[in-house]
Amino acid sequence: MLQDSPMYAYLPAKDVARARQFYEQKLGFVPKREVAGGVTYEFAGDTGCFLYPTPNAGTSAASQAFWQVADVEREVAELKAKGVTFEHYDMPGMKDEIATRGGARSAWFKDTEGNILAIVQIVQGT
Repeated sequence: MLQDSPMYAYLPAKDVARARQFYEQKLGFVPKREVAGGVTYEFAGDTGCFLYPTPNAGTSAASQAFWQVADVEREVAELKAKGVTFEHYDMPGMKDEIATRGGARSAWFKDTEGNILAIVQIVQGT
């Protein structure tokens, strides 16, 4: 069944070349292979994503994908140093760009295509 199979995210892009610069230069992604005008990337735990061309990129108001990290503050600092801009939302538990709620510390940013992405740190005992 599906529970036993790996799951991958789709990342839509109006301009794949522009998006690749963001993902590869700012986030440090290493392309695995080019497929159908897009590119695949692989991550830890046999996970990955497919960056693909579509005119519908950036139309979702919800997060497209997230990475579970050990230290959200460290990741935010490293990404900010590379020029990534984090979103600020009016929500309880949000301090600067990091929100603490629901057992997690999270921060969100947008790629060049308007897709919302997140980094999440699970917090024990919250």
